[in-house]
Amino acid sequence: MVKVLLQRGEVHPDKPDNEGRTPLRCAALNGREGVVRILLARRDVNPNKPDINGRTPLLCAAWNGHEEVVKILLERDEVDPDKPDNDGRTPLSYAAGNGYAGVAKILLGRDVDPSKPDEFGQTPLRLATRHGHAAVAALLRPGEPSV
Repeated sequence: MVKVLLQRGEVHPDKPDNEGRTPLRCAALNGREGVVRILLARRDVNPNKPDINGRTPLLCAAWNGHEEVVKILLERDEVDPDKPDNDGRTPLSYAAGNGYAGVAKILLGRDVDPSKPDEFGQTPLRLATRHGHAAVAALLRPGEPSV
């Protein structure tokens, strides 16, 4: 259906709604790998476009633990793996706070600051620890072996 809609001239694949949510952001949030690939194949789609809260497609995919979507988005050079939202939370912060060790591991393999605090002083390690996500906390502790 996405392919059919994109063939129509009046459809703008990067047009946000009133909250700044683009089709790519929504597909990433919901783990729709195929739709993410279709949209990223277009030149008129910005893969790093934030909504009004500063949440990018990568941040949304990390928030919900969609490892494959995170990998797909990180294939694009213009996607910033450490871009914070308006509260200063990064994709790693959301992955850590929600216990997604796989996503955290992917992000830690990129140019991210694992000790970057958000606007409330919470680091990814603090968020993982506070929510009882031991596997993610182990990934974030300096000097500890990877899980």
